Amino acid sequence: MRDFNRRSALIGSASLALGLTAERAFAQSQGLAQAAADVIAASRAEHEKLMSQTDARFVGLPSPSAPRSEVGGHPCQGLYWTPKGQRPRVALIATHYNVDFAEHYLAPYIASRGYGFLGWNTRYRGAEDLFTLEHALIDIGAGVKWLREQGVERVVILGNSGGGSLMGAYQAEATAPTLNAGMQGAAREALSNLPKSDLYISLNAHSGRPEVLTNWLDPSVTDERDPVATDPSLNMYAKDNAPPYPDDFISKYRAAQKARNQRITDWCKVELKRLNEAGIPDFIFPLFRAWADLRFMDGKIDPSDRKVPGCYRGDPAVANRGFGLGRANTLKSWLSMWSLETSKCQGPEQLAKFAIPSLVIQSTADQGVFLSDARKMFEAVGAKDKKLELIPGNHYLEDGPEFRHRAASIIADWVKARA
Repeated sequence: MRDFNRRSALIGSASLALGLTAERAFAQSQGLAQAAADVIAASRAEHEKLMSQTDARFVGLPSPSAPRSEVGGHPCQGLYWTPKGQRPRVALIATHYNVDFAEHYLAPYIASRGYGFLGWNTRYRGAEDLFTLEHALIDIGAGVKWLREQGVERVVILGNSGGGSLMGAYQAEATAPTLNAGMQGAAREALSNLPKSDLYISLNAHSGRPEVLTNWLDPSVTDERDPVATDPSLNMYAKDNAPPYPDDFISKYRAAQKARNQRITDWCKVELKRLNEAGIPDFIFPLFRAWADLRFMDGKIDPSDRKVPGCYRGDPAVANRGFGLGRANTLKSWLSMWSLETSKCQGPEQLAKFAIPSLVIQSTADQGVFLSDARKMFEAVGAKDKKLELIPGNHYLEDGPEFRHRAASIIADWVKARA
């Protein structure tokens, strides 16, 4: 009896929702856990096999606007993956706003197919709260320049996840500089002369940093200083607002999300001016409740193969009580990265500025980047040579090695035809 009670507690409400007995639900959960363990084991085995076919070299570089630190660390760091004993003439570079991409999950899959892969990090890896777009682009430029110095003739920028809009902004600035006017010295010089890439790939990429955060913001927040204060009429997790959400609620909700973004932006601008006048350069502040996209709970909105309810952190209602995107910001980083009004990290705006061949790949079971995001990115690209590919799998293609192989093959074949 004790064992039966223990198993019933593990299953909880999920058992009741599915109409299963505790015994059957427990058996099912054990089967799912074993299946997940099998996928992890297969992925690890495949990764080890691919690593035996590739070389991974550490790369640490100073940036034109950030020297090597006193303790020896380089602001720009990454791993350069290549086919065993080879110096490829075509290489990809992948960078994110703050996530460490040095050991990117596709790196050995791409390198084993004959290409270089620079998993590249700017000075902002793990420091999202300090991000400014201008210096991030300068750091990416240092990586592109280094690849050219290694004999790489064709550079492919890979924008994965949040990196899609970042790499789009990089190529846009390399094509037609706009941000250099606001900089001085070495930073201005670097932004005026960013080395161009030759091909652009978007892989499960959000349409832009301000867009994705706004779509995830909980508009029921009534006080940014209080994570509890809530307007019940805008609470997507309230029983009275259960999915499927009616059109009028969706419209009101989306408008309120944009309004919350604007309120924070307005406050940042006023507060930054006040502090600067007092000789204080910036201020750090938290952001609460940013796991509240209606699509997390309602599969009829932007339908796909994703699991609903669900988000990258599991149960959206639980995740929304903790921290998510933009959990800590400075006034300047909010205005540079997250603000709908002032940020240049909006993907479509940047993608329209360049005409290099472009490939947009989207996984159909992604729980945070949706099919409409992929279509928006694809339609925005200014290139005549562009292609949209939909593939099975979730956001980082953790479903199994065959999912990553499929994406790597699509990328390799597309690049080969243009390199």
